[in-house]
Amino acid sequence: MANIKSEIPPPIYMTPACARRLREELKEILYRLRPEMVKTAAWAAGNGDRSENADYHYAKKKLRQYDGRIRFLTKRLESATVVDPVEQEKIAGGKVLFGATVTVENEEGEEKVFSIVGADELDLSRGYLSWVSPVGRALLGSSEGDVVTIETPGGRTELEIVRIEYKALD
Repeated sequence: MANIKSEIPPPIYMTPACARRLREELKEILYRLRPEMVKTAAWAAGNGDRSENADYHYAKKKLRQYDGRIRFLTKRLESATVVDPVEQEKIAGGKVLFGATVTVENEEGEEKVFSIVGADELDLSRGYLSWVSPVGRALLGSSEGDVVTIETPGGRTELEIVRIEYKALD
């Protein structure tokens, strides 16, 4: 019998703010954007020959995109575990868990602040790192004063954990 290794996808974690944004996007597509495009498609279909009707083809393409996004958002929200960073502090025991905002110091003495969030929330300009990113994974489970080593394309980097906070993220 062949040894079949099945890949189990990582769980989907997100903050309450992310879940709210995804629900709002889903609502916007379902109740405003898609109905408007259905009207556009119906209008374009009434303009005659559909084979050379650019408006009709555009509307149908847009509807397929909306339908794909609706499926993605629906599955994502159904599968997600929403984790409130403020509640995480109660079980963290001084360790970095999902939702933590971590201040680190690099080897040059520069401080950076990262918040460990879900993949749907990644925003490096705000310091939001995915918990499955190399830096996010390295920080998880660490405590203040710990030094974590991260393998990057540019080589190894060491970060010292200066402060761990649990606060609401927007």
